[in-house]
Formats: sequence, structure tokens, C-alpha cells
Amino acid sequence: MAKNAQQHSSRKPLDQREDAVKRIPVEIVPYERAYRDAFKRLNIEWLEKDFCVEEIDERVLSDPEAYILSNGGFVFFARAGAHIVGTAALIKAENNRYELSKMSVTDAYQGLGIGRKLAEAAIRQFEEMGARELYLESNSRLKPAISLYESLGFVHRPARADSEYKRADVYMLYRPRQSTPIST
Repeated sequence: MAKNAQQHSSRKPLDQREDAVKRIPVEIVPYERAYRDAFKRLNIEWLEKDFCVEEIDERVLSDPEAYILSNGGFVFFARAGAHIVGTAALIKAENNRYELSKMSVTDAYQGLGIGRKLAEAAIRQFEEMGARELYLESNSRLKPAISLYESLGFVHRPARADSEYKRADVYMLYRPRQSTPIST
């Protein structure tokens, strides 16, 4: 009985922390130079956990100004209080196409809808620009992410043979459904 009570009390601080995390309002904000290190840190965090950091990742994550922003792309951040807890990017490709990329939410904040808010902000930006096509590349092992993309209107297409990412075995195109508006 004492052991069970001890186990229960050892869980309480974690439960309290999770509750505190859920109460912190999260806002989606545009790129600021002050958040540059967070952009890299958040992406390296998930890449090293699930895959490896590829050369293309290192280049883009180390200099988002040159590889994303100066080319007409966008970077979004999820800010909880004073902390940056998530990020996503719209990377401009050729022919008025954009890639939803570099999307990550730190582990402690996953499952709270932050990834959805980031993706929705990117989709809103894409729609406001009137760009031609929005696509993403992912990996089939990332089932929660794939489910999120599907729920937002992305549909599966054959994986690209010329992908810059070795880990990419999923290719999806955004096809908005009229009945599923993006929340504001």
C-alpha cells in the first residue's frame, strides 16, 4: 500500500505540470530573428529522435533567412508564455508552389493541438497569397502527423523520386474541403 501511495504521489507533480502546460495560452507568431535558434532546436529535437539530420536540414535550419524567408517563404512559431514550443515553415518552390515543412512541437506540448494551429496558420498564409499548390513530404512512421495532415485536407500522392529528403516516403497535396474551414 505504501508503495502504491508513493507511486501515486510521484505522478502528481507530472500531472500538475501537464495541467499547467495545458492552461498556458499558445499564440502563433511570425518569424523573428530572436527565434532563429528555437527553429533549429525544435527541428533537430524530432529529427534526431526519429531519423537523422540530413544535409538539407542542416542548411535550411541553420539559415532560415537565406533558405526560406528571402525566397518568399514564411516561418511560424507557437509561443506559450515566453517559450517557443513549436514551429512550421512554408518554403517557396518553383512555379508558385509551396512546401509545408519544418513542422515540430516539443514533446512536452504535443497532443494539445499546437501542430494543428501551426499548420492552419501556414495554410491561411498559402490561401491569402493565392499560390498554386501546397504540398508536404513526410514519413509513414509519423502516423499522428499524417492523420493531422489528412484532417486538414492533404491527400496522398505517389512519393517523389526526386525528393531532397532521404526519409520521405509520403507525398501529400493540399486539397481543401469546403466543409472543413480553417479556424482563425
